[in-house]
Amino acid sequence: MNPLSVPSQEADLALLTRLRRDLHRIPELDFDLPETIAYVRGVLEGLSCQVFSPCPSCVCAYFDVDAALGRPAGSGPATAIRADMDALPICEQSGASFASEHPGRMHACGHDGHMAMALAAACWVSEQVEALRAGRAAGAGAGGGPAGPAEGSEPSEPALTRNVLFVFQPAEETTGGAKIVCESGVFERRRVDRIFGFHLWPDLPEGVVASRPGALLARSSETTLTVRGVSSHIAKHQEGRDALLSAVRFVCAADKATAALAAEDPEDPCLLKFGHMASGSVRNAIAADAVVEGSLRVFSEQMSERARAAVRACAEEACASCGCAFDLHFSEGYPPVVNNRELFAWAEEALGGVELVPEPLLIAEDFAFYQQHLPGVFFLLGTGTGIPLHADTFNFNERVLVQGLNAYRRLLLAG
Repeated sequence: MNPLSVPSQEADLALLTRLRRDLHRIPELDFDLPETIAYVRGVLEGLSCQVFSPCPSCVCAYFDVDAALGRPAGSGPATAIRADMDALPICEQSGASFASEHPGRMHACGHDGHMAMALAAACWVSEQVEALRAGRAAGAGAGGGPAGPAEGSEPSEPALTRNVLFVFQPAEETTGGAKIVCESGVFERRRVDRIFGFHLWPDLPEGVVASRPGALLARSSETTLTVRGVSSHIAKHQEGRDALLSAVRFVCAADKATAALAAEDPEDPCLLKFGHMASGSVRNAIAADAVVEGSLRVFSEQMSERARAAVRACAEEACASCGCAFDLHFSEGYPPVVNNRELFAWAEEALGGVELVPEPLLIAEDFAFYQQHLPGVFFLLGTGTGIPLHADTFNFNERVLVQGLNAYRRLLLAG
């Protein structure tokens, strides 16, 4: 029987639903994930794998297919599957019967689904490893050597040939937990030479697996302007230096400047938007200070440099117009998610086709750190709901997770 048909879709859905809803009830933030880690470890420690933590708040499970096949343990390359464990500081309003039991925290970005798919895939890999061991034992008992197909028998069904490493990481939503996973050396120690991951995507039809070769998601740099002026009563405004007016002028100028950069080269997108500004203390006094916070999204180092220079020029002009001083800071942020083209072509064939995303998307994801470390492909899995990521009503039907689980199976079986 083909491993892809075992267990049935109904059994898959039941497992995925239980895993996802259990995890949805216990959202935790950043690196502080004790309940989530305990749950993930509880599932993995019952499987035929080595469970360990290569760095803080990370759980890994290594399946040694080499040993199951009678080869030297860990001698061959490994494929990695990644899932992110952290949630968001959001008060859930989904109305789901399995809603968050932790006030002010919610899995509003689908990480509960990502973990459910990876855990279900790990359960399946464990079954395959046990089947390989049993087949080898039966073959050794019958003929004193490794099991193989009998003369004249039907060709054997697809089986795992590579070791598998599952990575459950912290802090995707905050500081980029993927980076410390890479720095831990776990991929070198386990001979990992490729990595795959998924993100649930509300704007795609339900169950559609989509991606693109090359650039998929943007580089992000958190952008903060701090303006220092001088306060005065508004009746004596000429004695003050208006930090609020400087900040407003800066936001308008930076918006125009980055829009112009984006229009110059549609093949190298650029986006800068500000979502938070704070200034002053009372309505009838010139503000002595202002802080503007936003995010810059690009896909290349060249555009990043051009955008940062343009934004700095806007800050200099806007603040000089009111006699204010300023500090402008761009965070290191996440690199762009860029799918390895050769691995993408291989994966597309293994999956029997992938819906192509027509152009790069301006969202950011720390899966990018893995791709800087080794070849990787990131996929989007449609939920068909249209409810935005990070919304307090975010939800999805677990049946879409079956498509992600089957994709993992195909990628792992393709060798």
